[in-house]
Amino acid sequence: MSGNPYKQKFSRLVYENPWMKVREDAVIRPDGSDGIFGSVYIGPGASVVAIDREKYTYLIREWKYPLAKYTLEVISGGLDGDESLEQCARREMAEEAGLTGGTLIDLGNMETITTMVTAPVQLFLATNVEVGAANPGQDEFLEIVRLPFAEAIDMVMSSELQHAATVITILKAARLLGYVPGQ
Repeated sequence: MSGNPYKQKFSRLVYENPWMKVREDAVIRPDGSDGIFGSVYIGPGASVVAIDREKYTYLIREWKYPLAKYTLEVISGGLDGDESLEQCARREMAEEAGLTGGTLIDLGNMETITTMVTAPVQLFLATNVEVGAANPGQDEFLEIVRLPFAEAIDMVMSSELQHAATVITILKAARLLGYVPGQ
């Protein structure tokens, strides 16, 4: 397969704020019938599973308004200005959890809900991080949770952790670090 099988008739911006855009496109489907697509665009960001020398990781507990509940997730955030994805990852580690230093390993990228959302996320593993004072943004109300990395893997496997980037980042890091299920 190659090329876009849909023909766009028109596109309109429905909503925009500093973090996202919502667009509606009128299209002609591959079978010739008319259709519409609603698309959400969220700018690029980074998610980091940070592990210290004692093999503990740092997750962030935060109220997620759309879900109306607290979630536990890896450190994540969007790009600021013209910073690189690596700079974004390090800035988010420092801001959200007070973590600095260590080795940053690129684990690849992902998209979340590809049927209607464009939200590119670069995944990272940070090893041997140092702990300092967190400095979250004024609109972030976070709790830092430190737990053994092996426990975080178990939480993924039991579906206690459900945030897509968190699940993928932890499992990719576990594979890279040689963790075996049940250890």
